[in-house]
Amino acid sequence: MTWQLPAGVDIRAPYSQGDEKVLSAEALTFLADLERRFGPRRRELLQRRLQRQQAFDRGELPHFLEETRGVREGEWRVAPPPADLLDRRVEITGPVDAKMIINALNSGAQAFMADFEDATAPTWRNLVEGQGHLAQAVRLRLRYVAPQGGKEYILGDRLATLLVRPRGLHLPESHLEVDGQAMSGSFFDFGLYFFHNAKALLERGSGPYFYLPKLESHLEARLWNEAFVYAQQRLGLPEGSIKATVLIETLPAAFEMEEILYELREHSVGLNCGRWDYIFSFIKTHRAHAWAVLPDRALVTMNEGFLRAYSQLLIRTCHRRGAHAMGGMAAQIPIKDDAEANAAALARVRADKEREARDGHDGTWVAHPGLVVLAREIFDAHMPGKNQIERLREDVVVSAEDLLRIPQGKRSEAGMRSNIRVALRYLEAWLQGQGCVPLYSLMEDAATAEISRTQLWQWLRQGAEVESAPLSVERFDKALAEEMSKVAEEVGAARFAAGRFAEAKALLESLVKAETCPDFLTLPAYEALLKHEPAA
Repeated sequence: MTWQLPAGVDIRAPYSQGDEKVLSAEALTFLADLERRFGPRRRELLQRRLQRQQAFDRGELPHFLEETRGVREGEWRVAPPPADLLDRRVEITGPVDAKMIINALNSGAQAFMADFEDATAPTWRNLVEGQGHLAQAVRLRLRYVAPQGGKEYILGDRLATLLVRPRGLHLPESHLEVDGQAMSGSFFDFGLYFFHNAKALLERGSGPYFYLPKLESHLEARLWNEAFVYAQQRLGLPEGSIKATVLIETLPAAFEMEEILYELREHSVGLNCGRWDYIFSFIKTHRAHAWAVLPDRALVTMNEGFLRAYSQLLIRTCHRRGAHAMGGMAAQIPIKDDAEANAAALARVRADKEREARDGHDGTWVAHPGLVVLAREIFDAHMPGKNQIERLREDVVVSAEDLLRIPQGKRSEAGMRSNIRVALRYLEAWLQGQGCVPLYSLMEDAATAEISRTQLWQWLRQGAEVESAPLSVERFDKALAEEMSKVAEEVGAARFAAGRFAEAKALLESLVKAETCPDFLTLPAYEALLKHEPAA
């Protein structure tokens, strides 16, 4: 079978049986319409990001916008959330493979965010099959049989509410071209899920719910809102059917939280503390300045500095406007073979979730089903109602200076080497088509890997002291070679030989030694990924 392509649409990937269910002529026409209407403005906004970063490089600091003061000082609220999003005390996240979707929906969490972004390497098969899995899940027909052992996974009677995270605005979908230009990955992921499932979800008493990643301004929120309005009109659905939670995971966006909610007010159900990408963004935004050099990744915590300030501001902002203030990801995973280490990991999760619940968050994220019960118990103890939006937190006062405060701590040899090892192993897995990887008792995704590689770049570029001496190219090269050998020992000779570790090493080296900090590791990594994709 060949593709049935609308005019101006081209798919640069081989056909597999069943693809037409996801990529029907009608669905492709809808995607093309989205791209033609909103793609040019998306590209303008990406250019605006570059111009804004140039200003930061020259020494300008992020600030609250004078031209939107009226929004911040005005009296308005977002539309009320639907019934199945009133209680979001525990949300689990993960990639879009069938087994993960089933396990997450059955996990006991209130919601599951199916992630086409940081937890998914965007191979063509991952994307198309993931959309097919979600369509089956929406219709309660998804099942999975393990190839080894034949264990069957099916959906249970009590399922989490489904939300979907498309890729960020910066990522292209190079397998699909509209009028000779690669489509936006964001609109590809959003458009397919919405087209196939919005009506079915509404008929079930739910709806098309999304998480929006990596926004940097209220103008980008406005673009998404315009896309939502168009999509609903195109399918004949009531305005406000779509509900979206925006991840505040870039430093510029932290200064525009109110404005972002305002732009999406008919569709917004909250903001989320995307803490890992936020740390990455903090480094990237201040990449040119020595004053912003951070300590070891493990010492940049939610308890102090800019992270503490931004989480408090997010709670106050959301509750003032009637929106959910969602807490961040617990990256820890259960450790089966070490009771002592497992107890320590769970203690860290407990402390983190207690802080969130006490502060006023309305829910939190976990990456592993084994943490759902713990997180729920904590929120049950501190939040007897479905949420705590009524806690306005008027006691919170956060200044621009607070949002830029550097946490205290050392830069260690161990921290530097951990960054190298995590980045190497994550990049290799990503190049193999895996976007979410358990490493060293943590669930690593693109966001946490971004911290590791940008921190290495920052320390090297600024000649920051690591232990007792500045980090030099020679010292980095030596550590990289040694950590590569350690990785080879960890994974074993056969796995190392069969893997893409040499490519990962070369990619990491280019990212860390670049003259200017690359915006996203996933952009060059995507180009490398495409080279190994089957030809159309």
